[in-house]
Amino acid sequence: MDLNGKRALVTGGAVRIGRAISEALADAGAEVIVHFRSSEKAAKALGPNVIQADLDDPAQCENLIQKASERFGPLDILVNNAAVFHQCSLRESTQEAVLKELQPNLFAPLTLIREFAKQKRPGKIINLLDRRITSHDTAYVPYMLSKKSLEELTKLAALELAPETTVNAIAPGAVLPPPDKKDDTTWEPAGVIPLDKRPAPKDIANAVVYLLETDIITGQTLFIDGGQHLTG
Repeated sequence: MDLNGKRALVTGGAVRIGRAISEALADAGAEVIVHFRSSEKAAKALGPNVIQADLDDPAQCENLIQKASERFGPLDILVNNAAVFHQCSLRESTQEAVLKELQPNLFAPLTLIREFAKQKRPGKIINLLDRRITSHDTAYVPYMLSKKSLEELTKLAALELAPETTVNAIAPGAVLPPPDKKDDTTWEPAGVIPLDKRPAPKDIANAVVYLLETDIITGQTLFIDGGQHLTG
């Protein structure tokens, strides 16, 4: 796909990795619609095409694609970037805790993919995962469940929506610390990184652009983590 002139919705596109993706798509010529929940100022700093929705609310998820297309025009690209991340062990994983993670991380992308497909036009979808999907990190049980499930959803959607739409995923490694630990150099025990280098937001954004521009890849997960997923 030539991204020039294509219309892309990036969830959580105002800050952090989402911001890098929004900027990279704009640099490639796409018309970017930046979704935000509360970062309105950061969203509007990227351009005039912004849309607010709380992905914790199923009803707002149901309406987001329609609202965006009515306001800005039909969508060509959907990037499911927005997510939450909480430490929660198995013993702490109540139904409420699990659903709190599954709604924005899995159910929201599922809904947005379904609504995107209703446009009945060729398109591209990218889901943001996590390099942890190849491991079994018991400190983040609901989060792990949500991201592992989103990987499977990527494959299922790729099959059902072919040949009109490609669906792929990016699995970043340790890129940025949580906002409350930005000055803490030990914010995440990175473990062994074969390439001895953490990825930067720009690396994730470049991978998104690559998967959007190719028309021959679908159902794939591209790890941008310095090879860390190979170490378990």
